[in-house]
Amino acid sequence: MTHYAAKDDLSVPNLFNFSSHVVLVTGGATGLGEMAAQAFVQNGAHVLIASRKESELKATSDRLNKLGPGKCEYITADLKDKAGCEALCAEVKKRVDRLTVLVNNTGATWGADYYNFPESGWDKLMALNVKSIFYMTVGLEPLLLKGASPDTPGRVINIASMAGIQTVDVTTGEGGGLSQPGHGTFSYGPSKAACIHLTKMQASKLAPKNIMVNVICPGVFPSRMTNFGLNKYMDTLVAGQPTGRIGKPSDFGGLVLFLSSAGSAHMTGNVLEIDGGSMLTGWRGKKGESRI
Repeated sequence: MTHYAAKDDLSVPNLFNFSSHVVLVTGGATGLGEMAAQAFVQNGAHVLIASRKESELKATSDRLNKLGPGKCEYITADLKDKAGCEALCAEVKKRVDRLTVLVNNTGATWGADYYNFPESGWDKLMALNVKSIFYMTVGLEPLLLKGASPDTPGRVINIASMAGIQTVDVTTGEGGGLSQPGHGTFSYGPSKAACIHLTKMQASKLAPKNIMVNVICPGVFPSRMTNFGLNKYMDTLVAGQPTGRIGKPSDFGGLVLFLSSAGSAHMTGNVLEIDGGSMLTGWRGKKGESRI
């Protein structure tokens, strides 16, 4: 009998060791990006966070450095165009000589009337939610290749949304949502669907180079993007959750850590939904029912 695992160390400290990780999290000062950055710092990694507002970056990096044991530094950047992406990549290369994980989390949303939706609401979202992921990953590939092997691949984690999968827009009045009928985030879902498809293209291209690319699709989590809705319509949002709760930092941080760990080194091109089962239809209208 062959014991295939005999030579392998399958202990948690070995499979989930982040102490030698060097990570960039775009949009890392607030929301989901901040949750990811904290997860890495609390597990000993060297983290760089980037976004537009230096005051927010400084506050978050100060907070995370007090937590430790890892360290956090920040870079002010605007990823609205290729030049902005290339400027951030150049600054990252000045600060570190390798990168084990790139978390492409920068993003935006835009709500407006369906029949009067501004062109800028398309251009901004396609630029931030799709194009920036492409140029950041291309620009940082040399750093992600440092030390990358079949057993210790570099990682790219793109952050899309359940809005890139589902067609019900939770912000629209028609969807029992958060704004007046006819209004919605009509460019957001398509941009996130594009992010999902781009992830699969990147995964296919970069796997032979030992860079694994996966995408996370969060449902409702607390962030600046969802702040208005959570404050005003929390009951409506929770009613759409079979678990009776929305996402929290441990849900997101834990998944980001897993996708950066030795435990996921053979995974690429995956779309991970993290929505507490809200997209599953079987539970709806069945509360209190005991019949099959």
